[in-house]
Amino acid sequence: MEDDAPVIYGLEFQARALTAQTAETDAVRFLVGTQSLKFDNQIHIIDFDDENNIINKNVLLHQAGEIWHIGASPADKAVLTTCYNKSESHCFLLSVAPFAASLCSSFFSSDSRVVSCAAVWRMPSDWETGSHESPDESAHNPQTLELLCHLDDSTHGNAACVLWEPMGDGKRVISLADNHALLWDLQESSTQATVSSTATLEGKGQLKFTSGKWSPHHNCSQLATANDTAIRGWDLRTMSQIYCIENAHGQLVRDLDFNPNRQYYLASCGDDCKVKFWDVRSVQEPVKTLEEHSHWVWSVRYNHSHDQLVLTASSDSRLILSNMVSISSEPFGHLVDDEELSEGEELHQEDKGKEPLKDSVVSTYEEHEDSVYAAEWSSADPWLFASLSYDGRLVINRVPRALKYRILL
Repeated sequence: MEDDAPVIYGLEFQARALTAQTAETDAVRFLVGTQSLKFDNQIHIIDFDDENNIINKNVLLHQAGEIWHIGASPADKAVLTTCYNKSESHCFLLSVAPFAASLCSSFFSSDSRVVSCAAVWRMPSDWETGSHESPDESAHNPQTLELLCHLDDSTHGNAACVLWEPMGDGKRVISLADNHALLWDLQESSTQATVSSTATLEGKGQLKFTSGKWSPHHNCSQLATANDTAIRGWDLRTMSQIYCIENAHGQLVRDLDFNPNRQYYLASCGDDCKVKFWDVRSVQEPVKTLEEHSHWVWSVRYNHSHDQLVLTASSDSRLILSNMVSISSEPFGHLVDDEELSEGEELHQEDKGKEPLKDSVVSTYEEHEDSVYAAEWSSADPWLFASLSYDGRLVINRVPRALKYRILL
């Protein structure tokens, strides 16, 4: 049973920001944000035609700055958030006399600083129409994103990422900025944003959030964040800490993801080259640890439907698909209740004496030649995923057919 070959798309600029278009459940669509210091940055809308195995693209301008993080609204296909860097320069000579402009460069480096901002954007209303008739047209004459509102609060520092409320109506987001978590309410079709509550990371030194994940469980009332080597859980109703995993990794924690089917299970990855799986009710030790990568692990993602499938992306230039069936919601090949698994109650009659299926690495993907910073599952097709490396290479792959049919049958 031969698997389809991967499909590769090359961006003109370097890139590290990738997301699936969450609100799109019919078409396979991903959004990629570029990082260019010299030219206007772009958002590439990548449509994958599964039947013909080809990619169609649309390009939108993101003139605000280089994109470090991108997120798609769960309710509106046209709305997205970005975290981006922009340079703030103070050149007082320009206001003195025009001829002094040429002298300004000597002052530029000392008077300029890079700030990380966050904003909500809307794609142009006609971005979908006619996009596939002339695939290169949008690249030569790209339209510009419409700014809906900023998610910046200068008192709270530099934005690291913006998280949409999972399965929400697109009216609540959380931004992580330095040591602050800000819960925003979006009003007036996302054109206004107000901070409804905040949480602050307290401790010695200059603490900063590096990443976070909004839990889809517990009525979306919990958040997990990473800072340095620690992972913390927060109750969004009180904005108070509910658990802390000190030294979760030997080095910086890079990414987190919640198991979509098991409410207490959380995956993490970091600069110690490891991927760890946690039961947040008992955080002394991870439930499972993977050590398949040889460099920093930047991204970990559970499959939205089949939680035994886990993607990890690393700066060893590899993407790894693992089958973590023993800690999934289907350890015996079918669904088992989460409480039943965790509290040691009587197993299904047919499962008595039966060993859970073995965990394994399904496949290692080596189409990238640079650090793989992001991996995402499609929101429309549970068997399809994309990965993005820093050199601007986007690769679309599928779960091997043999495993797909083993899970389905």
